[in-house]
Amino acid sequence: MSTILRKIVELASNRPSSPAAAGGSGGAARSSLGAFERLPEDVLVQILRLLGPKDAMKTSLVCRSWKSLVSDDRLWISFLQNQDQNLPWESIFFAETHLRFGCPIQTVSNEVPELSFMSIYSRRAQVPGAVIIDGGSGYCKYGWSKYDCPSGRSATFLEFGNIESPMHARLRHFFATIYSRMQVRPSTQPIVVSIPICHYDDTESAKASRRQLKEAIYFTLFEMNVPAVCAIDQATLSLYAARRTSGISVNIGFQATSIVPILHGKVMRKVGVEVTGLGALKLTGFLRELMQQKNLSFASLYTVRTLKERLCYVAADYEVELRKNTEASFEVSGEGSFTLSEERFQTGEILFQPRMAGVRTMSLHQAVALCMDHCHAAELNADDTWFKTVVLSGGTACLPGLAERLEKELHGLLPPSISSGIRVVTPPYGADTAWFGAKLISNLSTFPGPWCLTKKQFRHKSRFNLLW
Repeated sequence: MSTILRKIVELASNRPSSPAAAGGSGGAARSSLGAFERLPEDVLVQILRLLGPKDAMKTSLVCRSWKSLVSDDRLWISFLQNQDQNLPWESIFFAETHLRFGCPIQTVSNEVPELSFMSIYSRRAQVPGAVIIDGGSGYCKYGWSKYDCPSGRSATFLEFGNIESPMHARLRHFFATIYSRMQVRPSTQPIVVSIPICHYDDTESAKASRRQLKEAIYFTLFEMNVPAVCAIDQATLSLYAARRTSGISVNIGFQATSIVPILHGKVMRKVGVEVTGLGALKLTGFLRELMQQKNLSFASLYTVRTLKERLCYVAADYEVELRKNTEASFEVSGEGSFTLSEERFQTGEILFQPRMAGVRTMSLHQAVALCMDHCHAAELNADDTWFKTVVLSGGTACLPGLAERLEKELHGLLPPSISSGIRVVTPPYGADTAWFGAKLISNLSTFPGPWCLTKKQFRHKSRFNLLW
């Protein structure tokens, strides 16, 4: 116990040396703040904040008054902010009030429940942490839930190893490689795995494909003795990272763009839309064509992708942008300096004018508008505004100006009854947004409980499904 703490305990107790001196009021003394009675409560909370969580808890043993003061939520909110400085308080609060009971999200009451943040702090400190693997559709991000950001990247498990090998063999090779790179035994930590958006539609064959992939992930990980597994859709994690449980998640993937409506954490596939052939690969390929037309030579597609990420953006008005001087340069290591002009905004423009790149499909804003129209017509909830928050995700969704342009196009395309109140949110954590959504879950005070399956639960569930 620190010197400061001993002094506080001594002053706070303020116990007389003998029963006679106490005048029979020993019980009252033990329930008062002693010499600190004259200090404002805010000052007392600040003193406890300086002591830190462990010493603050020790002062709560002095008397009932100190115990009541130490239970103040303001004190523990500040401790929570210091405990995880990489997550804003708003994200921690959202997680603990909306995600603590697992998925589907509880919707009994819109009121925020009364929580003891002292208890939450204690339970979060005991959470074992988890390995997070964001599968992705282009490449995978992995790392510890206690880290600031993903610690490494690799090919996604959909593309990993020999793609002609059985899925189980590829998954086994993939997870073994990740665990080897992280230098951790699978049996020591729970895992959160994001499932890439694939086989999107609501047909029976698509449902079967999604179920088989998810079961293969569980089976492989439990075979490797992982204690608990949470496998969850990438789109849902992106929405959580934006502190939402309902809305539309727009994922611009590697080869396709998926518009995924999510209501209370549940993916509503029947009203979703997928645009195939319009993804990161198409944008990179189109920029390569534009550069070749300008006789700009490059050694690899990596150079083109780097230029796309560093120089490209989405114009607020394409025709106006054509009349501007938009020239800019960037130096790629080992390749030299490259200068782009109108290619900078023409690359992202194919999301709104796909035919510029020879793609015969609906544009991004048409697909999102169609999805919103489906949600509005389906009347899935008494609240008809749940689908008006659009959260972008994926590396290509980080193009500057994309969110503003999409919001503008939606307002121009949809009737006022639907377009009123629409808000498009840029990826909160860039290309790593889904990984951070998993981080919210894996640091919850209730983790791994309601979010994970154990090997025993998986076996029981699989046996139950077979009976049906």
